[in-house]
Amino acid sequence: MSAARGEDRRGAMAWLHRHPCWAFVLLGLSFLVFGAGTVNLALLLQLNFKLWLDAGWQAAMDGALRQLLELLASGYAAMAAYIVFKCCERALVERLTRRGHQD
Repeated sequence: MSAARGEDRRGAMAWLHRHPCWAFVLLGLSFLVFGAGTVNLALLLQLNFKLWLDAGWQAAMDGALRQLLELLASGYAAMAAYIVFKCCERALVERLTRRGHQD
């Protein structure tokens, strides 16, 4: 298998390598989404668990279950944004540190 064929199979990474300006824009956006998704997330989860311990299932009936699910969804969205950030970072770093190849 040639290196070019291996690069074609990476899809999104290949696109990020070909479009460094868009990779940089996406890097910044994913950084902002990750930051917004994680602000106070640990504190809110801790308070939600404390409410569950204090009030038991009554907390679930009062909306703590819905809040917990929303917090978990927010955490997974932040994690997805972090993965996008790391992919963009890798593509840009590889492009900047590549030797002997001109694009």
